[in-house]
Amino acid sequence: MTKTIIAAVSALALSFSSTASAHVVFADPQAAPNSYYAGFIRIGHGCGTSPTRAIRVEIPESINIARPQPKPGWRLSIEHQQLATPLQIEAGHTISERVSAITWRGALDADQFDQFGIMMRLPDETGPLYFRITQTCANGAQYWDEIPPPGATWNGLAHPAAMITLAAPMVMEQMHDHDH
Repeated sequence: MTKTIIAAVSALALSFSSTASAHVVFADPQAAPNSYYAGFIRIGHGCGTSPTRAIRVEIPESINIARPQPKPGWRLSIEHQQLATPLQIEAGHTISERVSAITWRGALDADQFDQFGIMMRLPDETGPLYFRITQTCANGAQYWDEIPPPGATWNGLAHPAAMITLAAPMVMEQMHDHDH
């Protein structure tokens, strides 16, 4: 009986860990609103047995400043979008366009993982912030673009968009304290 329970618990734990590792996620999924954040998107595998050749991250419209981290061995391209109204940012600088998408092109074997960094100025709001990601492989692609409707959970989606939860620092500390 005990062996059966242990086997069942082990199988359940493996199914949860394989589901979680199957998603494309931010290494640190919580951040403070209206702050600079260095986010690292973690790619856990290829498309089945096919190696990853490109990662394209769509930057949410509420983010006006985004800068990619170069990655040795990968080519970087940045897409821009005109702003309806120019924005004044720190140090008196004005911007008239924003980064709308970032793509890294290179090679990542299907059985390996890596992460791709973006420095961003986050919006002054709380709640989830979703990033649609296209993972292009040698054979096919995986679209990490599902956003849950209100009241639904991110974990319940087959191909969820990567997410950062924006929360006031005190709320984030309280959430962290409950985890331990």
